Amino acid sequence: MRQIDFLEIGGIQVGHAQDLKAATGCTVIISEEGATVGVDVRGGAPGTRETDLLNPVNLVQKVHAIILTGGSAFGLDAAAGVMQYLEERKVGFDVQVTKVPIVCAAALFDLTIGDYRIRPDKAMGYQACLNAGSVECEQGAVGAGTGATVGKILGMHRAMKSGLGCYALEVEDLRVGAMVAVNCLGDVVDPLSGKRLAGPLNEDMQTLADTEEIMVGAYSDKKNLFSGNTTIGVVATNAAFTKAQATKLASMAQNGYARTMRPAHSMYDGDTIFAMSTGSVEADLSVVGLLAARVMERAVIAAVKNARSLCGLKCYADLNPEGTTTG
Repeated sequence: MRQIDFLEIGGIQVGHAQDLKAATGCTVIISEEGATVGVDVRGGAPGTRETDLLNPVNLVQKVHAIILTGGSAFGLDAAAGVMQYLEERKVGFDVQVTKVPIVCAAALFDLTIGDYRIRPDKAMGYQACLNAGSVECEQGAVGAGTGATVGKILGMHRAMKSGLGCYALEVEDLRVGAMVAVNCLGDVVDPLSGKRLAGPLNEDMQTLADTEEIMVGAYSDKKNLFSGNTTIGVVATNAAFTKAQATKLASMAQNGYARTMRPAHSMYDGDTIFAMSTGSVEADLSVVGLLAARVMERAVIAAVKNARSLCGLKCYADLNPEGTTTG
């Protein structure tokens, strides 16, 4: 087993577009040949597009792109730009008069950082497609991770900057990778070391508080002050799976969230994972599922470690100047 770049999965291209001043952006994963896709949506506040068609009982079998976007529900507009880009290249589901690109999307809430009036739109989605084709997966304050933050339970002034992370593994001819924009309510913990990497800052602005302890201590407070969250990601593999199997794969990948984000899947998050099957390699679903959880776990860690300060928010590197940027 060895680590590879996410783009080495095969059958996909990745493009990002972002506005650093507004602190928002989007990331598109394109499969012009079409990928078999499943989805698992958890938490109480999801923002998604075209997830119903991923139900195995429904007609469409192939998805041509997935877009991860900031901007909350407004940011789902970016999918229109992806559709335009693909239709211009005659990519999509053939309906005789044209080809309709099947574009799934998930959004995270980043309106409380940067300029909330600027969100990913059709033009930004199109630009992300134009930017696709790089040979290495970018990480940090890029694409959907541009406005991502964590540890918001004490307010945005005590939150930390997060970002977009990637991680992938190869086992002989099998490849499994994850890409994720980490925007959770709570803390990010490295399960290998047990170290809390990011979360709400204490008053000294140098050490980390414990989100779960804060929540337990205020268990009777039902105010919805923390709806601005949601972590969104994609697991991709060159294994051959059906829609039903891809849906199960997405479900198993959620274990990567549970291992690293505390809490995960709260009523204040809309945690979503898409799973893409892009190849023809025969592999056991349970094995790919455990690998999917593992790469998602490391992608979450990479998102935090590759983050850089933006809009006055501190990041992992500010608290750990000697720290590494690898997952």
